[in-house]
Amino acid sequence: MRRSERIFQPSMIQCVAITCLAWLFVINIGARVTSAATVQDAQQLVEKSLLTFNAFVADKEMGPPLQAILKEAKGVLIYPELLEGGLIFGVAGGSGTFLVLDPKTNTWAGPAFYTIGQVGFGLILGGRASEMVMVALTDRGVSALLNTSTKFSVDAAIALGPVGAGAEAATANLSADIISYSRNKGLFAKMSLNGAVVATRDALNAAYYGKEVTPTQILIQRSVTNQHARGLIEAVSNQAGGMWRASRSE
Repeated sequence: MRRSERIFQPSMIQCVAITCLAWLFVINIGARVTSAATVQDAQQLVEKSLLTFNAFVADKEMGPPLQAILKEAKGVLIYPELLEGGLIFGVAGGSGTFLVLDPKTNTWAGPAFYTIGQVGFGLILGGRASEMVMVALTDRGVSALLNTSTKFSVDAAIALGPVGAGAEAATANLSADIISYSRNKGLFAKMSLNGAVVATRDALNAAYYGKEVTPTQILIQRSVTNQHARGLIEAVSNQAGGMWRASRSE
């Protein structure tokens, strides 16, 4: 084997080392960014999430099956921008907003802020930006996302949402905790999230609500609210069949 060939075929030890470094990058980049998080950063993410959600619902292929799934939703996690790129390994990550339904009152609350990170081997030249909407269909899916850190396929089962002809029938046969839809440049993208890690953006949550709060306090106990999230909550409520209701003030 020529020396030039060995460069692109790292040993098992090298692969493990690269993977560990990549995961550290994916998981810790959120902490570095959020150390300087402001309420403006959070509000911009809320507004971008609203635009992404509305675009997905209005999509001719993705909209109808997504709307059908949303009727059964217990939670909705929206990532307006996922960046992907790398050389020996691919790194994908981004920030998003999570809203949860209270089945007793049929009202939605949120958002709580999250990151997502994924590492995969393979030669990836350049980079791309995608957007994603995840729908939690089970209590297990919601509970997993309320944790500080969740790994898909371990803590919750995730599946790609079907689109196009036969999508509604295929949707009825899905048994995953979470269904995901993603787009790249306005086109449906099959982005597998098995093994991806979702973690809370604590600094962004604190900036948006004026104090340190957990996703459980935001989404389940509803001990804090932000009136500027009303547009996003109403948009999800309108599509998911729930209601938006003013909660107690901070």
